[in-house]
Amino acid sequence: MDKDILHKEIDLIQTCITRMANNSFLLKGWAISIIAVVLALADKTVDPILLSSVVLIPLFSFWYLDAFFLRTEKMYRKMYEWVLQKRGAEDITYLYDLNPHRFKDEVDSTWEVMWSITLRCFYGTPLLITLGVIIFRILK
Repeated sequence: MDKDILHKEIDLIQTCITRMANNSFLLKGWAISIIAVVLALADKTVDPILLSSVVLIPLFSFWYLDAFFLRTEKMYRKMYEWVLQKRGAEDITYLYDLNPHRFKDEVDSTWEVMWSITLRCFYGTPLLITLGVIIFRILK
C-alpha cells in the first residue's frame, strides 16, 4: 500500500480526534462560564432554590455533551489503531471511511464515560455545590 494514502488517512482521523478533544475542552469552559455568570448576575430577589435548579439544566447538558464528544474521540482512536493494523496487512476495506460508529461496541457507553473519574470530578463538584445550596435553602 502506498505510504501517502496511509498518511493521508491517519491524518484525517487525527484531525477528527483533535476536533473532538477541542469540543470537549470548549464545553468545559462554557459550562463553568455559564454557571458562574448565572450565579453572579442573579438578582437578590430571585429565589436561590429556583436559581440553583435552573443551573442544573446546563450543567447536565454540558456533562452529557462532553461525554458524547469524549466517547466519539475514543471511537476515532480505535479507528486509528484499526487503520494502522489493517493497512499494514494491505487491507483496503473502509478506505477513507471516517464513520467511527463501527467501533461503538469497543468503547464505553456515553453513560459510562459520563461517570469516568475525570468528568465525575469536573461536573460532580458544581453539582454537589448546587445540590448543597438547594438542600441548605430548603432546610433553612
